[in-house]
Amino acid sequence: MWERTLTVNGFSKAFAITGWRLGYIAGPKHFIAACGKIQSQFTSGASSISQKAGVAALGMGHAGGETVANMVKAFRERRDFLVKSFREMDGVKISIPQGAFYLFIDMSCFYGVEAEGFGKIDGSEALCRYLLDKAQVALVPGDAFGGDTCVRISYAASLSTLQDAFARMKEALMLLRAAVPV
Repeated sequence: MWERTLTVNGFSKAFAITGWRLGYIAGPKHFIAACGKIQSQFTSGASSISQKAGVAALGMGHAGGETVANMVKAFRERRDFLVKSFREMDGVKISIPQGAFYLFIDMSCFYGVEAEGFGKIDGSEALCRYLLDKAQVALVPGDAFGGDTCVRISYAASLSTLQDAFARMKEALMLLRAAVPV
């Protein structure tokens, strides 16, 4: 199996060092050599500070030890708060993610509404712009991921920050509920 096995992984999610863009691949020498040739034409190497962070992360013991266990618990609490909160909103569809720290939420129930002073909410990009403007919360339009009915929200922030952001989003979305679809 060794000659047919590739292991690809990263540090961003496993050790909550998002944005550091540090990962690795392991496998047969001939395959790794080919990957190195391709990679060298697309990106530069990982920064030295990212490499140091990776070494520190690997030094934390099996599966990141207690530190990672505490992070997993905190991310689960944040995820569960947001899932429960969004599920309580009529028409919003959400599933529980099993990895990462993003929710992909179907919020198309708010589409077709003319928002006062904003314009028509006609897709995920418009809804994200509306929520940025009215609730000061940045989301990513789902059309960037092939699902224009959805928006993506990260829960890589403190629970209190997420609670505050959800309250502001809910208030802004209730204004859309009060409007009549066009």
